[in-house]
Amino acid sequence: MRAWIIVFSKLPAQGMAIFPFILVKRSALKNDVFLINHEKIHFKQQLELLLVFFYILYFLNYFINLFKYKNHHQAYLNICFEREAYRHEKDLKYLANRKLFSWINFYSV
Repeated sequence: MRAWIIVFSKLPAQGMAIFPFILVKRSALKNDVFLINHEKIHFKQQLELLLVFFYILYFLNYFINLFKYKNHHQAYLNICFEREAYRHEKDLKYLANRKLFSWINFYSV
């Protein structure tokens, strides 16, 4: 999957996927294969949920986690979409073998 990678220095994170763009904080991050793979996993998740439902579920999961953990970082790390992406970001073959809606396996109440 081809992605347009854009450097955006004011980005609050190292990288962010907003289909069809991957935003990175610094130019050197364009070559970080694990970061790019992480963001491409988000592309698949976004496409499965027709973009808009991805963002609705992403933020809903974040706010539930924020209530549960009372900590922004823990809430973010426990978003089911992030859990899948972090778990598989170093597996560069993951996207070729990934089953549809795999993020569901990372949802926890």
